[in-house]
Amino acid sequence: MRILLCNKFYYRRGGDCNYTLALEELLRRHGHEVAVFAMDHPDTLDTPWRRYFPSEVNLDSSKSKLRFFARSLGFGETASRFNALLDDFKPEVVHLNNIHSQLSPVIAELAHRRGCRVVWTLHDYKLLCPRYDCLRRGESPCELCFNAKKNVLKHRCMKNSLPGSVMAYLEAGKWNRERLEACTDAFICPSAFMETKMVQGGFERQKMHHLCNFIDIDKCKKERYDVRGEYYCYVGRLSSEKGLETLVSVARNLPYRLVIVGDGPLKDSLPKEANIEYVGRKDWPEIKDIAGKARFMVIPSEWYENNPLSVIESLCLGTPVLGARIGGIPELIEEGRNGLVFESGNREDLADRISAMFDSAFDYTGIAADAQARFSGETYYDNLMTLLQ
Repeated sequence: MRILLCNKFYYRRGGDCNYTLALEELLRRHGHEVAVFAMDHPDTLDTPWRRYFPSEVNLDSSKSKLRFFARSLGFGETASRFNALLDDFKPEVVHLNNIHSQLSPVIAELAHRRGCRVVWTLHDYKLLCPRYDCLRRGESPCELCFNAKKNVLKHRCMKNSLPGSVMAYLEAGKWNRERLEACTDAFICPSAFMETKMVQGGFERQKMHHLCNFIDIDKCKKERYDVRGEYYCYVGRLSSEKGLETLVSVARNLPYRLVIVGDGPLKDSLPKEANIEYVGRKDWPEIKDIAGKARFMVIPSEWYENNPLSVIESLCLGTPVLGARIGGIPELIEEGRNGLVFESGNREDLADRISAMFDSAFDYTGIAADAQARFSGETYYDNLMTLLQ
């Protein structure tokens, strides 16, 4: 089968990029012909398909912003570059990922017109929320735009900027639900939570398919999973929506050591405490060592997490998870078996659950075995093929 994978970036930048790269490898391993389409960028990985990539757009100047906005509405070189790739590669399936703004959903329409099967994996809430993350002004979960996109203007959700919010509103208006449904055969929702929200936003239920993300489980394999230190950890972005301020305010008053791995806007403002160690951003080998020896990982998010890879990776390392009861996090956790959940943003509940996690006895080896079977690429591939054919 000839499959064209589309994502706005083609390098290891975030979860959507890592998924796209892993899926490309998985499909090739199973004998499929795979091409890729993305925006060109200085960090773009080497690929013979790069000659088709539209040039980089950014927000560095007024002229750049206008070009960025035009690109988001489907104007500019994206359509011609994509059509050239369709002419040469002749895909049977076009698999979309994060494509708004830097590429734009115009490519979904172009693929549909050519008779390609169009499948779209939803990594965020962009089809429901012009901000993409369902955070009103970046502060609290909000669903007002699910059925009335004008609310992005009312609340100036894009960086508290009216011009930015107007751009987001116009983009959402052009690429509306009816238009996107007409050119997409199937939407893949990595979490059941995402599927529920898409239907709530008016999308056809029959086009929604829940398929949990996968990872390269080989990178998580170890000789022993029961060797644990006397600490718990957080791995991820250091930002407010991730619940870091709530976690630190609780952790500072508990008699347990917390190791925080990551970088982000809060890195210089979080308080320094004797029982909290900030180790900064780390590559996978170091993350594997830290998370793989922790008593548990805590995911204190305060936004609608979709299907966080941090939870999946932790479980595949045999490390149980204490997760906030929000978004798609709870559906990954079997309480008492591979972790616990707590009320998102509730400091008292979080403190109680951290203590409960330290008091619990977990089967680390069993957690790893179950997770590696559940989140393997082979399990994902078998389910994906039913949607691509």
